[in-house]
Amino acid sequence: MAEPQFKQFWKGLAQSVKGYTKELLLSREDIQKRVRELALEISRDYQGTEPILIGILNGVIFFFADLVRNLTIPIKLDFIRAASYGAGTTSSGTIRLSKDVEIDIRGEHVIIVEDIVDTGLTLSKIKDNLEKRGPESVKICVLIDKRERRETQVNIDYCGFHIEEGFIVGYGLDFNEQYRHLADIFVLREKGPSD
Repeated sequence: MAEPQFKQFWKGLAQSVKGYTKELLLSREDIQKRVRELALEISRDYQGTEPILIGILNGVIFFFADLVRNLTIPIKLDFIRAASYGAGTTSSGTIRLSKDVEIDIRGEHVIIVEDIVDTGLTLSKIKDNLEKRGPESVKICVLIDKRERRETQVNIDYCGFHIEEGFIVGYGLDFNEQYRHLADIFVLREKGPSD
């Protein structure tokens, strides 16, 4: 019996896109388990308060949604849009901010939620910007701490996973706007001459 058309599509997508292959790094089950653990930690640490969670768009959207649904405390939420990647797999080194928070954070506990910390430049700039607005505290929660290309020190308060190297995609992380929608996280590798 032939595979349903959607299974053939996903199988092909999981194998390659224009000279790249993907290798599974984190399964959706591992991701969801860790997200629940992070939500429990945050809920315990902020018991009796109502922190403001600020997600950094676009990559954080899946992680952010899953994280806030697992929290057991009241929260406020907002988003900021920042980018340091152009086309390809390396940071451009230039940080672009195109959406700011709309909630007044003065005197509030703030948790910045990010999908991945790579060079640290984007997150560092955003944290500095928010701290100038007079919040009670600013903490950082990231799904992935990737130290391979770290250029500036970033203190991460809540971390899902540590990885050392590789360009990763899936669960909000993209390559030229592809792969964001995948529920698992993969390492993207260039195909070699023998592939």
